[in-house]
Amino acid sequence: MATMIPEIALSDFKRLKASEMKRLKSAEITVDGEYLFTYINPQTGFIRASAESLGQLSNVIDGKSLEDIVKQEVSHANT
Repeated sequence: MATMIPEIALSDFKRLKASEMKRLKSAEITVDGEYLFTYINPQTGFIRASAESLGQLSNVIDGKSLEDIVKQEVSHANT
């Protein structure tokens, strides 16, 4: 876990409205105290570009699209 940004439980994060998320500091989102993902709220164009660059790098390594995940869940439910 990072020590420089706050930690927020997923259940609390999900309660936020979009307007509240825009005001939220960047945070680590956790479930039962375990790291799930980092929410980055880019307050400048430079931070946004940096976050997008790191996101692209992460996507090259691993991960599935939302469509792939939904298809997989539907196919498992039908079997």
